[in-house]
Amino acid sequence: MNNYLANPASLFDLKGKVALITGATGAFGQVAARVIGNSGCNLLLTGGNKEALETLAESLRQEGVHVATRNTRPNSEQECDAMVEQAVSTYGKLDILVVGSGVNDVDLIQDMSTERWQKVMDANVRDSWLLCKAAGKQFMGQGNGGKVVLVSSARGKLGHPAGYSAYCPSKSAVDGITRALGCEWGKHNITVNAIAPTVFRSNLTAWMFEDNEPGKSTRENILARIPMGRLGEPEDLAGPLLFLASDASSFHTGHVIYADGGYSAG
Repeated sequence: MNNYLANPASLFDLKGKVALITGATGAFGQVAARVIGNSGCNLLLTGGNKEALETLAESLRQEGVHVATRNTRPNSEQECDAMVEQAVSTYGKLDILVVGSGVNDVDLIQDMSTERWQKVMDANVRDSWLLCKAAGKQFMGQGNGGKVVLVSSARGKLGHPAGYSAYCPSKSAVDGITRALGCEWGKHNITVNAIAPTVFRSNLTAWMFEDNEPGKSTRENILARIPMGRLGEPEDLAGPLLFLASDASSFHTGHVIYADGGYSAG
């Protein structure tokens, strides 16, 4: 038995672990790469933007992190299997899957085509399911468990009036995958959990942090619902990520953790 009570910090030790992180060049994926990599984990980073992917990888290598890359998206069963296979061929095993890939497309339902709606569902739901399937097979084959961290959203629990009829149901489905696989894989010592942020600072949301319109009014409307009185920062995701990727969460599975300053509580 690990002596975690005598050395609590060791609960979060990822030295020698191997993680596959998809969507690594996105806001969430970059946080995951830095937090998990700088905790001692070896990384396979994947993403569709080759230049951004290599820039991130080189930055992490300068910090002493072992990083391999794959310039691709998890949009087929074959590609998801190939990602897992590359992680294993590079490092000998896989311990952690972090699904940071996904998209949003905002429009009122009457103005959104079925094709646009389907692209959101495919990227957020189908691809998460395929990655879990590929990683789960590897975890079970290794026989020593594994960690899966998915990305949900406060929008998976709550609706939104501004045209989220694709994004909200896609994140609700991610919550469903989290709970279903948490139950299905518990006997294999594979934990499956999700992080659900509200708005946090990124390239896509930078306009909400500005003092001109429409940023100011949009921010004020959101802040009225957040008990802690501020929008999220990338650093706010670091703690939940490390918790869910490490032994600290070994008895937690099927959970959605809301990193939202209390937004979903009200």
